[in-house]
Amino acid sequence: MHDDAMQPLLNLLGPAPQPQRLSLAQWDLVVRQARRANVLARIASLVQARCAWHAVAPAPRQHLASALALATRQQRELRFEVAQIARALQPTGLPVVLLKGGAYTLAGLQASMGRMVSDVDILVPRERLADVETALMMAGWVHADHDAYNQHYYRTWMHELPPMRHLHRGTVLDVHHALVPGTARARPSTQRLLQAAKALPGQAGVCVLAPVDMVLHSAAHLFHESDFTHGFRGVVDIDALMREFASVPGFWSDLLERAAALSLQWPLHHALRYAQAIMQTPVPSGAVAALAPSVGQQALQHRLRDALYLRTLRPDHASTADAWTPLARGLLYLYGHHLRMPLHLLVPHLGRKALRGLLPKEKT
Repeated sequence: MHDDAMQPLLNLLGPAPQPQRLSLAQWDLVVRQARRANVLARIASLVQARCAWHAVAPAPRQHLASALALATRQQRELRFEVAQIARALQPTGLPVVLLKGGAYTLAGLQASMGRMVSDVDILVPRERLADVETALMMAGWVHADHDAYNQHYYRTWMHELPPMRHLHRGTVLDVHHALVPGTARARPSTQRLLQAAKALPGQAGVCVLAPVDMVLHSAAHLFHESDFTHGFRGVVDIDALMREFASVPGFWSDLLERAAALSLQWPLHHALRYAQAIMQTPVPSGAVAALAPSVGQQALQHRLRDALYLRTLRPDHASTADAWTPLARGLLYLYGHHLRMPLHLLVPHLGRKALRGLLPKEKT
């Protein structure tokens, strides 16, 4: 693997970016890697926050400024969209519990710096799904995918409704009722997550998950994935969350305790292990070891997981890949589906997807 090719990118994403040390050739590669990983605007935001903006050469500075302008616009539109969703859900009596990028942005977390947010993710109780869906449809959101099989697949097996799109604004909304699909091995309690959610000051009807739950959701989301196109950004998110929340007294012990209560030890183990390995995230000694029994402690298992994840959790760019990267991505694609679905459901589902991919698309 090409570790040297990633080092300038990692340095710029670290706590003390030094853009003045990069040559134009290095900047050229960083911009291409960061754009593929969807972290170019984050680099711009970090460099700007460290008062190092003028240390960036003019040519790459234009790319950074463009990416940051787009992220800023997306976050401004996100705030407006969240207010509209909160208004739409008022008849249900439910708050908008934001997930992922939307939560980081409205909570003003460091993970929101330069964070792209192309859609909104919310969490609601499963037993209120029908009420929520009706309220959203009354406010102009409709399902973007009308394929009967996909509708059935989402509603029967997935942890969210099929994506919804607003008729006039075109914004995309994902309504989750759980962190992971119901067919997954771990089934963290949505009720516990919602009970611990925190209201955002000055933003009526808008909440985010508790800090430890944010980290656990980010870990569960990343390591239940099958498509790791933005896997590197997921690691960057986890790194930012843990660096910020580490200053909260009792955070690490609370995180380990909460992971056990929600049966999310193995995704947290992976999150800590690979955030440390890739981003040098400060993690207390013993935290990873304490979680190791939940994922197996055999040296061969660790080597195999590392061979797969350390190749896959990189920007999806030729400069960061080696001959084994396509195989690693392919195996984790299958493993991600396996985590979400039992074999008797997985095989026909993947077969159907493969067959549909071979058929010519209908003209509209």
